[in-house]
Amino acid sequence: MILQAVFFYIFAAITVASAFMVISSRNPVYSVLFLILAFFSAAGLFVLLGAEFLAMILVVVYVGAVAVLFLFVVMMLDVDFVELRQGVLQYLPIGSAIGVVLLVELLMVLGAAVIGPQTLAHVGEPTPAGVINASALGAVLYTKYVYYFEAAGMVLLVAMIGAIVLTMRHKVGVKRQDISVQVARTPATAIELVKVKSGEGLAG
Repeated sequence: MILQAVFFYIFAAITVASAFMVISSRNPVYSVLFLILAFFSAAGLFVLLGAEFLAMILVVVYVGAVAVLFLFVVMMLDVDFVELRQGVLQYLPIGSAIGVVLLVELLMVLGAAVIGPQTLAHVGEPTPAGVINASALGAVLYTKYVYYFEAAGMVLLVAMIGAIVLTMRHKVGVKRQDISVQVARTPATAIELVKVKSGEGLAG
């Protein structure tokens, strides 16, 4: 238990420090790298809690896809962040209000855990004996919350189609694929026989 507590405080300190460096670093590339470090530290906390599947998903999805995508976008697009930060002050009141709301919610959760520990006893159920974390999570997800899972999948599908439609550009002079024309092709329309006279060749 002592070793587990030591690793918990180490991972927690690294996570908090990395999160602070994400928002305080002037270089956006450094911010993304600190974000990746925060994800790895949070994955370590999940492992300590016995949620190995969530730790793996955090590393594979967020670190392996999202964070690396952010890094490549920042490095390739060469965004002028100095110009973007010029209008930060006008959003300061709204950001401060949201920060105060989040701080109050965190204090309420911590207060409930300190004043009445029994109030949080029913929040999570322990994993049954002999069942790994991934199996227990899948059993709950595909039985009790199966409709919510399917609804989330439909929302993501619609969002993906909408993003493709919004970003599709029709440029003039660019040949596009026409599925109906390709399917309706016949030998008469697909093959063109040209009789070339000897020594003249084909015209350009």
